[in-house]
Amino acid sequence: MEKLISVRDMCKIYNPGENEVRALDHVDLEMEKGEFVAIIGHSGSGKSTLMNMLGCLDVPTSGSYYLNGKDVSVMKDNQLSEIRNQEIGFIFQGFNLISNLTALENVELPLIYRGIGRAKRHKLAKEALIRVGLEKRMDHKPSEMSGGQQQRVAIARAIAAQPPVILADEPTGNLDSASTQEIMDILKGLHKAGRSIILITHDNEIAEQAKRVVRILDGKIVEDYYNKEKQQEV
Repeated sequence: MEKLISVRDMCKIYNPGENEVRALDHVDLEMEKGEFVAIIGHSGSGKSTLMNMLGCLDVPTSGSYYLNGKDVSVMKDNQLSEIRNQEIGFIFQGFNLISNLTALENVELPLIYRGIGRAKRHKLAKEALIRVGLEKRMDHKPSEMSGGQQQRVAIARAIAAQPPVILADEPTGNLDSASTQEIMDILKGLHKAGRSIILITHDNEIAEQAKRVVRILDGKIVEDYYNKEKQQEV
């Protein structure tokens, strides 16, 4: 398989010097294209910092990060913005939908920034909403939908432009158990269709639904294993 992510000796240090905090402490991580990886850790473990690095939302203090063969750890802000726009679909715990736009308009919005023409982005947005089971909710605004439906809109927005990487940050954190399983089933379906998925979570039950689990503690990766049951499903 082709290499999607290669992190080498990555550190992120805040307040360097006497009172420094090593949010990431010499982290090494590799991920192949098409993998479904859960990164798990409690609050303060470094998982959010690692997510920010992998999502090109921040740059490391030292070390390297290659995404699809590009060294993004040395890129400037405008280059990182371009990488985020073209390479990564983000799903957040808080949905981050715009309240006065319909589901279809919310999904179309990032496609405008990609410079995709009206007819094509309308088609891509509709296809993405159908993919997450919201074909009958396209004209509804967020306030007219449940939390689970809003998160499905957020997933449709993340996948509409078919980015190589889906980065989901605690995507079930605000949902009940039924909606949580719906969202996990969608993510597993996307993985089966060939998408690369990175799931950030503090929940062991959620993490164990991924094919591979990476556990982080005190800024270090302390465990990295493949879920045997999930491997047998492939």
